[in-house]
Amino acid sequence: MVLFISPPEILTILFIALMLFGADKIPEIARTLGKIFRQLRDATNEIKSEINKSAEKNNIDTSLIDDIQKEIDTIKDEIEDPLGRVKRNK
Repeated sequence: MVLFISPPEILTILFIALMLFGADKIPEIARTLGKIFRQLRDATNEIKSEINKSAEKNNIDTSLIDDIQKEIDTIKDEIEDPLGRVKRNK
């Protein structure tokens, strides 16, 4: 999902961060944020893996979940497409 932040807004945020933390701290902050996001992603993947293992162990059919996810993705695409056209026409 895009956060709907335009390039000038990103530059403004980067400029404010530069003013607050200084040029020498920005790479360190970026590395720390990268590590945090990687750990979060790894933790969620581990939880998903454990849930899938448990479902397989207990003979729970997970194909229904995949079908529901595909339907959700289809509906999201249908919703985002008209909204995208409206935003471009403004």
